[in-house]
Amino acid sequence: MILNAGGKLGKALGLAALLILAACEVAEPVAPPPTTPEQRPIGLVPPALPPAPIAATPSDASRALSVHFQRLQNDLMARGLLRTDGGGPDTTFTDTVLARNFVRIALFDEFVMTPTGLRAQPTLSRLRRWEVPVKFTVQYGATIPEDQRLEDSQNVRNYVSRLSRVSGQPMSMNDTDPNFHVLILNEDDRLGFEGELRALVPGIDDASVGAFLNVPRDTLCLVLAFSQDGNPQYSQAVALIRGEHPDLMRLACIHEELAQGLGLANDSPQARPSIFNDDEEFGLLTTHDELLLKMLYDDRLQTGMAAAEAAPIARVIATELTNSGPS
Repeated sequence: MILNAGGKLGKALGLAALLILAACEVAEPVAPPPTTPEQRPIGLVPPALPPAPIAATPSDASRALSVHFQRLQNDLMARGLLRTDGGGPDTTFTDTVLARNFVRIALFDEFVMTPTGLRAQPTLSRLRRWEVPVKFTVQYGATIPEDQRLEDSQNVRNYVSRLSRVSGQPMSMNDTDPNFHVLILNEDDRLGFEGELRALVPGIDDASVGAFLNVPRDTLCLVLAFSQDGNPQYSQAVALIRGEHPDLMRLACIHEELAQGLGLANDSPQARPSIFNDDEEFGLLTTHDELLLKMLYDDRLQTGMAAAEAAPIARVIATELTNSGPS
């Protein structure tokens, strides 16, 4: 089993900041109009709707993280970062730049695994991707409230549809036989997740478990992608999204970690406009990043290719994509 780890790791800034308050008006309740009782056969009682799950109360540590990440998001947005526009006239790029960024992002690993956890160290690798349909599921910790679950589930569903359309790789939501687990957990949920993590990824090594459980505060989210017997084809992936993040930061983590878990494993300071850049200028997948996904799953590239072999092919594909314009 080999591991690919990717994630948003904050530097002095990371991903979020000033708490923004929105004024709202609450309408007075209006009495409902009288209705005629519905006629039912005597003795039959209409089925009751199942109650919505009640989230457990987060700990003081989890609440403190929520405050920290809200301030961080506000700070980034005040500085014009976490853009959601996908790029524009100020972020043009050429086919040469696109091909170069592809090599840096798809053919390098962002981190290496050490006995003490993940260490940031770009390392030359082979082209990794999925050769089987990617089946996503979303799992929540006990302290995640119901309204957040509904929002995040819809965001993941919409994004999976977009990733599948852009890449051409079959992807879907699947709760019965998933191979890509999106875990949205607060601090309390994550610290008690070791047993479930080992059940999700049978045979997972202790170093990978440690990387998941011992997450520094400036690690905003991460993804662990696994292959069997050293094969470059992915077979399982687990993404960790901190539940304490405010809405935009959670969505930004979903965008980056799911895309990285498909094979765009590295970040590059030269990539722009891109979420695969630790400067946090862009929060959501950009037009540039969509082209990287198209390239990654192009049939002319083969899973397991070395950078020297893949780079000339990537240049041809990049030229075609930039000349043809957006799809």
